[in-house]
Amino acid sequence: MATMQKITPNLWFDTQAEEAANYYTSIFKNSSIGKISYFGKEGYEIHKMPEGTVMVIEFELEGQKFIGLNGGPVFKFNEAVSFIVNCENQEEVDYYWDKLSAGGEKNAQQCGWLKDKFGLSWQIVPTILAELMTNKDKEKSGRVMSAMLQMKKIDIKTLEQA
Repeated sequence: MATMQKITPNLWFDTQAEEAANYYTSIFKNSSIGKISYFGKEGYEIHKMPEGTVMVIEFELEGQKFIGLNGGPVFKFNEAVSFIVNCENQEEVDYYWDKLSAGGEKNAQQCGWLKDKFGLSWQIVPTILAELMTNKDKEKSGRVMSAMLQMKKIDIKTLEQA
């Protein structure tokens, strides 16, 4: 019997949950779409969604399960919640930055943050960043911090040279 993930992020969309799940699973290589449930005629007076519209879609990205819910325009994403994508090299940073920022706001934030076309915030972070930021040489880690604060998309080579 498969074990259920203990905590699953539930992402509230207006009506784009299926589009978002398909978008995210096209970006992350180890991903899949799971179960999908649809609105019926029951409860229309409350949810106002046409019968047959996707209500909930399950999807998995790199081993992390998510739920996408079409809940209407009541709530919007904000930067208080973001997802970190750990990248092994600059090629991965560039790939995820370009894919996730397409149609979104890649220049709205600094330090590797972007908003995708659905308004969800992502942090595209090279794994070497933690090592550089916690360098025992406080001057070195300070230069790394100063360099990073000038960046939108993280540039590993510039950080290593700081």
